[in-house]
Amino acid sequence: MTAVDVDAPNPIFRDFWTRSSNLIEADMAQLRSLPPIFVAEEPSEIPDLIPTGPGTWIITRHADILHLSKNPALFSSASGITVDDVPAEFNEFFSSMIAMDDPRHARLRKLVSGGFTPRMLHKLQGGVEVLASSIVDEIQERGECDFVVDVAARLPLKVVCDLMGIPEEHLDFVFDQSNVILGSGDPEYMAETDDFFTKILEAGGGLSELMLDVAASKEGGDADDLTTMLVNAEVDGVKLSHQDIASFFILLVVAGNETTRNAISWGLKYLTDNPDQRAIWAADVSGVGTTAVEEIVRLASPVSYMRRTATAQTIVGGETVNEGDKLSMFYIAANRDEDVFTDPLAFDVLRNPNPHLGFGGPGPHFCLGAHLARREIQVMFAELFRRLPDIHSTSEPDALASSFIHGVKHLQAEFTPI
Repeated sequence: MTAVDVDAPNPIFRDFWTRSSNLIEADMAQLRSLPPIFVAEEPSEIPDLIPTGPGTWIITRHADILHLSKNPALFSSASGITVDDVPAEFNEFFSSMIAMDDPRHARLRKLVSGGFTPRMLHKLQGGVEVLASSIVDEIQERGECDFVVDVAARLPLKVVCDLMGIPEEHLDFVFDQSNVILGSGDPEYMAETDDFFTKILEAGGGLSELMLDVAASKEGGDADDLTTMLVNAEVDGVKLSHQDIASFFILLVVAGNETTRNAISWGLKYLTDNPDQRAIWAADVSGVGTTAVEEIVRLASPVSYMRRTATAQTIVGGETVNEGDKLSMFYIAANRDEDVFTDPLAFDVLRNPNPHLGFGGPGPHFCLGAHLARREIQVMFAELFRRLPDIHSTSEPDALASSFIHGVKHLQAEFTPI
């Protein structure tokens, strides 16, 4: 049995991430200076269903996460992507293919990847630009806004729903349910009197029911949305069930919507805190956009960590990991690794090269929607530079109480009305 280190900082605890940024950065630096450590898990809120686990290895170094990501046979995703040992059916319902190993993962990814081809993404380009413009239209006269709710959340949410053919009248519902799923440990989204498991299931069930209705309406159709493609596609004689598509939709809402909105939210904070970098980007919006977006994703690291489970005894970072041990790959720490990034805490819109892990490490689980996310971030900031050039945050980010998502719930911003 691996000994638990009770003295080291423990980033698997939610409270770790609601402290000041200086404390968080100092603790992540300390963790990177140590070999991988094995820490306790937070006590389960529903121990009868999800018992408190034995602990997890904290993996913070860039090289170690590359090793885990490139060796999926040794470091499995099928036992879950978060540290909680949830029932297998619960895991698949909410995580879809990112909680699977090959060959099942490869088969599902091959089926859905048709929605993320260069042709499909090019077709979405005009729609993303129109959406970004309409978002600015709605706030331009106010002079202030909650940047998360009014700007950052709206673009990726609408893009995901348009991609899947979800009618616009359901956008607020999708937004609210995704907040419940990813913010389950945050008191804003989950009251102390709420039944944790029931509320999560209700949120997921509501999204699933919506997607099942949409999928049924697309059978045999010829629309150009991803759901129509998925319900009518076959790979190697296999078709996706409507429930497979519903689970994939939940994954898109969580991974594609929530993470992009958090990258955009953190991006405004970084630009506000670094006016010299803002000036560089504003002077050449399209030319600097590519490297600027990569730098936002590096520092924001919207998914803080992903779990893997060792399938055999092995060595990671000089430490012996036993079969069945959990390993939590903290991308947000690795993206500040001093051995990889010069001046890693600096926000540098021209940073190049930038081998960050903000879309996951290389290997079969690299983010399928990375190109779409990059485009959304770049388009949104290009529109802001063009029409609200002095927009800036006026408060500290209201951080989500989560070790899994590096989230921002609210961020107040001001600008000159037009």
